[in-house]
Amino acid sequence: MCFGPAGASLEDLARVAGTRWAIEECFEDAKGEVGLDQYEVRRWDGWYRHITLAMLAQACLTVIRHHALGQGKRGAATAPVKS
Repeated sequence: MCFGPAGASLEDLARVAGTRWAIEECFEDAKGEVGLDQYEVRRWDGWYRHITLAMLAQACLTVIRHHALGQGKRGAATAPVKS
């Protein structure tokens, strides 16, 4: 059973479940690259600011990496991101 729309097909449910892994990888990268997990705050608003800035930094790094590898241009050669 799933808490989704009643008319959702099995393919839709599998596709949505599969996107979880990409999201988990993004969070794992953000923990290592921009210190997503290194907050020491006492209040919710401080935590929110830290998480927001860390995710913004991760998004900027991702865009910069995308363009640096030439993936922003059609037909350009690409290099592996991780080994």
